[in-house]
Amino acid sequence: MKSYVKFETPKDVAAKALEAIAVAKDTGRVRKGTNEATKAIESGNATLVIIAEDVEPEEVVLHVPGLCSDKGVPYCYVATKKELGEAAGLTVPTAVIAIEKSGNAAEMVKDIAGKLKQSAKPAEAKPAPKEEKKEAPKAASAEAKPEKPKKEKKPKEEKKE
Repeated sequence: MKSYVKFETPKDVAAKALEAIAVAKDTGRVRKGTNEATKAIESGNATLVIIAEDVEPEEVVLHVPGLCSDKGVPYCYVATKKELGEAAGLTVPTAVIAIEKSGNAAEMVKDIAGKLKQSAKPAEAKPAPKEEKKEAPKAASAEAKPEKPKKEKKPKEEKKE
């Protein structure tokens, strides 16, 4: 498994994502390739991002999952660049596809996003224990910091001709 693959996408969700790409390319708008998908995510226009799992070198798409998480864009993975490219109507493989305007695939995109949220949740979520903050007395903290000695500036020597 590659380092950028954060979770395993269920096969039915991956298949539905590929189908959504095919529908969205005809009735909506898809952004193909890492650079175009990154622009769509950063601008807040992406509604769903699909990333191939077989990208080499992986640095090409390493930033995409984190960016999607930061921007709140749902994302999933498919097995190969080839099937991702074919779903978008390309004759070449592609690493990332972003659906901007889903068109007739709007319900499919909502359904995929819902399934991704459900599968991403941990089985048992336990709240973290709260830690008490201890404040140090202000007088003690001021005394603990020693003053740094100031460096003396040497006067510049005049040039003799």
